[in-house]
Amino acid sequence: MTTKPKLCYFRGRGRMESIRWLLAAAGVEFEEEFIETREQYEKLQKEGLLLFGQVPMVEIDGMVLTQTRAILSYLAAKYDSYGKDLKETVRINMYADGTLDLMMMIALAAFKPPEEKEENLTLIVKKAKTRYFPVFEKILNDRGEDFLVGNKFSWADIQLLEVILMVEELDASVLADFPLLKAFEARISNIPTIRKFLQPGSPRKSILQF
Repeated sequence: MTTKPKLCYFRGRGRMESIRWLLAAAGVEFEEEFIETREQYEKLQKEGLLLFGQVPMVEIDGMVLTQTRAILSYLAAKYDSYGKDLKETVRINMYADGTLDLMMMIALAAFKPPEEKEENLTLIVKKAKTRYFPVFEKILNDRGEDFLVGNKFSWADIQLLEVILMVEELDASVLADFPLLKAFEARISNIPTIRKFLQPGSPRKSILQF
């Protein structure tokens, strides 16, 4: 019997959400253990499970993994979402890193003082529209394919959809000038495993749970 991956993190999005997305897109069921007390966190540290004293932590394939980028890379390779060769893999890495930069801006904004938060979120939407989304619109236009890399669904597509939805929570009209991204969003959202993850009651965390 195959053991489900076990995810250990705080009860929120943070750095674990992209891991949830990747597993869900692969159709992999997982369990979650939420850290809700200081004692739980200290116990993990004392047991030597947190390599650099940080979560997220994922137990999978007899291993205990930490460091978000390493976890995502492993899962992408394991579930065939990492390209067919090194050239595709490096492009997937570039696109995923770009989307991760934008995601972290949004996540960190949640912890800003109230008087700074609104201004900061407005700036993030502006950066999405002027720096990040134009890049992906051009990629889709230049390649003329349904997916970002190799005309096959990959980790890059998962993370791009995730960040599009995050920015749309801040500004529902953010894709008004990006028709190819809008079509991409509809197309990827309709993949059965992703459609399931987007339904109420799934492990996906809400905007209030950063």
